[in-house]
Amino acid sequence: MYSLEEKKEAVDLYIQYDKQLLKTIETLGYPSRNSLRKWYYEFRDSGAFKDKYTRKLKYTEEQKEKAIKYYLDHGSNATKTIAALGYPCRSILKAWIDEKFLGQQKDCSYRKSLVEYTEEQKVSAVKELLLREKTVKDIADDIGVDRVTLYNWKNQQLGKEAAAKVKPRIDLPNDKESLEMEVNRLKDQIHRLELEKDILEKTTDIIKKDSGINPKKLTNKEKTEVIDALKNKYKLKELLHFLNLPKSSYFYQKAQLGKGDKYAHLRQDITDIFNDNYKIYGYRRIYLVLKNKGTVVSEKVIRKIMKQNELIVYQPKQKKYSSYMGEISPEVDNIIQRDFHSTELNTKWLTDITEFHIPTGKVYLSPIVDCFNGIVVSWTIGTSPNADLVNTMLDNAIATLNPDDYPIIYSDRGAHYRWPGWIKRMDDAKLIRSMSRKGCSPDNSACEGFFGRLKMRCSIVIHG
Repeated sequence: MYSLEEKKEAVDLYIQYDKQLLKTIETLGYPSRNSLRKWYYEFRDSGAFKDKYTRKLKYTEEQKEKAIKYYLDHGSNATKTIAALGYPCRSILKAWIDEKFLGQQKDCSYRKSLVEYTEEQKVSAVKELLLREKTVKDIADDIGVDRVTLYNWKNQQLGKEAAAKVKPRIDLPNDKESLEMEVNRLKDQIHRLELEKDILEKTTDIIKKDSGINPKKLTNKEKTEVIDALKNKYKLKELLHFLNLPKSSYFYQKAQLGKGDKYAHLRQDITDIFNDNYKIYGYRRIYLVLKNKGTVVSEKVIRKIMKQNELIVYQPKQKKYSSYMGEISPEVDNIIQRDFHSTELNTKWLTDITEFHIPTGKVYLSPIVDCFNGIVVSWTIGTSPNADLVNTMLDNAIATLNPDDYPIIYSDRGAHYRWPGWIKRMDDAKLIRSMSRKGCSPDNSACEGFFGRLKMRCSIVIHG
């Protein structure tokens, strides 16, 4: 704060410098520009400086008494008092009430009354709320609180779970005119639901669409067919409005439907050609057949007719290669259990078959990999994944063994490893069979990893 002498000195220098703010402040080192202007205007208007500022009373005593009276006469509701009068704020209204009642009132915060309510008053209010002889709004207005406070009291007394089970009574209007309006509104709602239901049913029956189709996404021709089926039951105007179809479009489509199908004869010829050729002719071949018969028509028209008549060429899907052919021999235990580490040569062997795609066709590789060093002990390659492919590979691998070597050969459950020829070779060489679980490639992940690395390197060599 600045003293009166400092203010007088600043104003005098300001006048002396022809009202140059920055020059005055630079010379004195104080005050701010706004403060200097304020001091100047104060000195110019009154010829002196005020030691303390006193704020003018914003509200008169008459307004104050009016606000307190309204508050007490209307349920001691601060929110309603402020909304009705337009003044004051809650803190000022609280101060006025505290002053009048010597601080006996409750703290005034948002959505809270300035008056404390006793437990008896709260219980009585909750009883009225449950009985619902009046609307919730009327009950809240009589007590002087809002509806949220009423429901909070109910939750506190009954508990949230019990309060949720209490179904409130539906408040219906008391006068006859309002009841009739409500009945008419419900009738209109039922009528709209029936209209929607009938349109969905006709869309399914006539247009052969799925039950979940949106009728508004139908073509104009399909909408016209649905409208014609229901126009005797509903007004044309509401059908057009529901399906979002202009009236002009409806009558145009209706006229087109009246002309009949101009492709009726062509439609029958296309269907006959399709069926006579074992349902394997597409629109291009049907186009050539028709052209040879002397009928020239656009390929787009043929394609459209085939789509409408659901003339779909059957295309069998090529099955992916799988060696599994069922349980053709007793299963064996999974001895390896994903432990592909070995400390000695010729103790754990892995085998499987993989497929390669090359420009001339498909080839199949069948190797045996030693877990000790990852070396391919034996391998065969052929154009067919048959028994000779794996049996030849096994014979070549057995020929490399020492007399005291009896490795475990781990494979999947493919038919090649369950046929009598494979089993006999294993038994004659006293080798131990081990198999993974059905359809579980991670059980033979070491061999699958070998195939992955091999195919990646082959791809690099082929594509550079």
